[in-house]
Amino acid sequence: MLESTLKKLLELPEFLRGRVVINEAERTVRAFEQSTEQERNEAVAAVMSHWRQNKTFGVLRGWRDELWPVYCRGTYIEDGLAETETEMRPVHVGYSVERSATGMLGVTRYGVHMTGYTLDPGAPHGMRIWVPRRAANKSTYPGMLDNTVAGGLMTGEDPFECIVREADEEASLPADIMRQRARFAGMLTYIYITDERAGGETGQIYPETQWVYDVELPLDVRPRPNDGEVAEFTLMTVDEVREELARGHFKPNCGLVLVDFFVRHGIITRDGEPDFDQIVERMHRYLPFPGPHSAYNASRAKPARP
Repeated sequence: MLESTLKKLLELPEFLRGRVVINEAERTVRAFEQSTEQERNEAVAAVMSHWRQNKTFGVLRGWRDELWPVYCRGTYIEDGLAETETEMRPVHVGYSVERSATGMLGVTRYGVHMTGYTLDPGAPHGMRIWVPRRAANKSTYPGMLDNTVAGGLMTGEDPFECIVREADEEASLPADIMRQRARFAGMLTYIYITDERAGGETGQIYPETQWVYDVELPLDVRPRPNDGEVAEFTLMTVDEVREELARGHFKPNCGLVLVDFFVRHGIITRDGEPDFDQIVERMHRYLPFPGPHSAYNASRAKPARP
């Protein structure tokens, strides 16, 4: 959490924000620790709504009315957060917060990304990739290039069902095609810091986890814009995608997903890329925060640390 956010949080009356405990030595903040999940949801919603109404933070101009989960390691009991090992239970949702506000809290964000491609023996590397261009009026990264389909994971939503939903909403891809052809390809864990293209305040720290999917599309299935978030889809060769990546035309985390796609499909290899091992490690960083990514991180032999 940025100090500017913490300052604004402390300026709010306690009846609105609840108790906030700061440990200067450990650089930690404890907030929204009401007894029940519903109370925690209401407390964080009241704070974010207040800031939105008063135009305190520019990032809230991108309000989406989507609730994203914030995970906890412990469990909540009647008088607060349990501390002892015997009271702990597996990682679970502590509360949910408006999507556009997650970056302000510095919590881990979760999403799904899918790369759609068609086989083409005459093209470099035997395939072409469907690349969308974000609409010019989007509040974040307008006009930049994306993965074929991507979206945020709302509280309680299954990742595969999320990618099926987003494929229909963003790309007009039928659910039956997705259910038959989409394949889970692993998870990416990383951290990046926002710039002006993200909308609102810059310098927000985003720990993120993405569930990644590939889908081989038949030649007669073409993604089409549906909900207004995509301006157009272009079927690009691998070489064209690599050129656009080198020019910085892709939204940053979408570029990361495509690099992972190239690694998994043997397009980027250890023989041809001197920084291969470091690149792969940085796409699977150790995130020291609770959440469903924890088990995936633990399954990797030597996770990279930020």
